[in-house]
Amino acid sequence: MAQKIYIDGEHGTTGLQILNRLADRKDIELLSIPADKRKDPDTRADFLRAADIAILCLPDDAAREAVALGRDAGTRFIDASTAHRTAEGWVYGFAEMAADQAGKIAEAQFVANPGCWPQGPIAGLKPLIASGLLPADLSISISGISGYSGGGKQMIADYQAMGDDAPAFMPYALGLQHKHVPEIRTYCGLSQAPIMQPAVGNFAQGMLTMVPLHLAHLDKVPSGSELHAALAEHYGSLTHSAIDVAPFDGKERSSDLNPQRHNDTNRMTLHVCANDARGQALLLAVYDNLGKGASGAAVQNLDLMIGRSG
Repeated sequence: MAQKIYIDGEHGTTGLQILNRLADRKDIELLSIPADKRKDPDTRADFLRAADIAILCLPDDAAREAVALGRDAGTRFIDASTAHRTAEGWVYGFAEMAADQAGKIAEAQFVANPGCWPQGPIAGLKPLIASGLLPADLSISISGISGYSGGGKQMIADYQAMGDDAPAFMPYALGLQHKHVPEIRTYCGLSQAPIMQPAVGNFAQGMLTMVPLHLAHLDKVPSGSELHAALAEHYGSLTHSAIDVAPFDGKERSSDLNPQRHNDTNRMTLHVCANDARGQALLLAVYDNLGKGASGAAVQNLDLMIGRSG
């Protein structure tokens, strides 16, 4: 019997992307609330409780309310808000970050879908810290650029309205209080919060994150090839991984480092660059902020939860 899936917030940016990815699926039954009943609490509760899995594409408070409405009916949840990303009892929905993470997602009632910005840094850092190549107390800084769709409907409208006057590169979160810092610290196992300084580019979707590593002061300084080998071993050992590790080839520049390279897919490519003489390295990740960074990750988690492989 096809499992019933309800997308609460299906008309938002992430919700629409998830809906489009699931629309032609024959192995699930999509529940859709009538337009005139979307804000009716009783009807919404009925849909949440009727679903086998509810995917929440809502503001944080509305996501918490949705969980309260459906949890005692046995409904399983994938929450794309920030409300539960580090909450007790919730499994973080980044399937590749550890060898057993996909299994945990498959069995969970509550899955917190990752944010777009954390996945690149976590993908690079977590296996290196877990392997002992990097210490948990290493000072980390993160930068990068994302398409303006990551800011939701208002930012999309603002950028499109500016036309040719839209900024090509707009740094934000300059108060160093980015909402994704807690999940990066938590799931990388860092002993201190990283500095995170993101930027928005004048393109709709796509993403490039960068994590520079100052290694020369470490008691044992890992080489670039050692960092690369550890990442390649980790992601190469996983079944149905959506993450690739690019060859460690020492290029000074590469057209592969295009934030839009993986648009409309659930893929991510990790790159390692290094200057061993200086004890410095750079971890880069390319992925779609609406794909692997949001809707693609949600569908990947859904497939794990319903036992769909591939």
